[in-house]
Amino acid sequence: MNNGDRISYQFPDNFLWGVATAAYQIEGAASEGGRKPSVWDTFSGIPGKVLNGDTGTVACDHYHRYKEDIELMVKLGIKDYRFSIAWPRIIPDGRGKVNQEGVDFYKRLVDCLLDHGITPHATLFHWDSPQALEDKYKSWLSRQMAFDFADYVTAVVTQLGDRITNWMTINEIMCFTHLGYGVDQDPIHAPGRRVKSMKQVWQTSHHAL
Repeated sequence: MNNGDRISYQFPDNFLWGVATAAYQIEGAASEGGRKPSVWDTFSGIPGKVLNGDTGTVACDHYHRYKEDIELMVKLGIKDYRFSIAWPRIIPDGRGKVNQEGVDFYKRLVDCLLDHGITPHATLFHWDSPQALEDKYKSWLSRQMAFDFADYVTAVVTQLGDRITNWMTINEIMCFTHLGYGVDQDPIHAPGRRVKSMKQVWQTSHHAL
């Protein structure tokens, strides 16, 4: 809105105000509930890769303290919460058997959010590829990653689709492709893999898309 020389902006009435997190950044419980390592567990464990040697092994301990965290959201007046679901917690080996303990954690989390009047918004992938798939076929460098991701998504939606209606597929593709794979220097994000050409870097983005 232009008011003379002054421009003012107004958010629409249906604009969603909320908070957002990522699984590896807050959950902790890195080896609990059947979860296996992600590429970020491995990457952050390499000296010099992350400032101060910080890792997500414990993080904010959201896995154990999610009820307290939701109470804080209530006190803040939050009505919408976007969080990510950890692939290595749902399918620890990246493909194959679904880990029911992991599924049950997210069911408890979502049920608690709904009980407190908070709408859940789930991100299906926020950079934490299962380390098992990085070891098996270099994760996003392989087209197979897209098919295994599709199977993981199917498992998540099958288990949580009755509770969650708002889904985000992938968070910030560039951060785990162009910052996770590099040609001339070591990448600054996991998996931190050097490749031979920019063509390979672009292939990771193509596979993710």
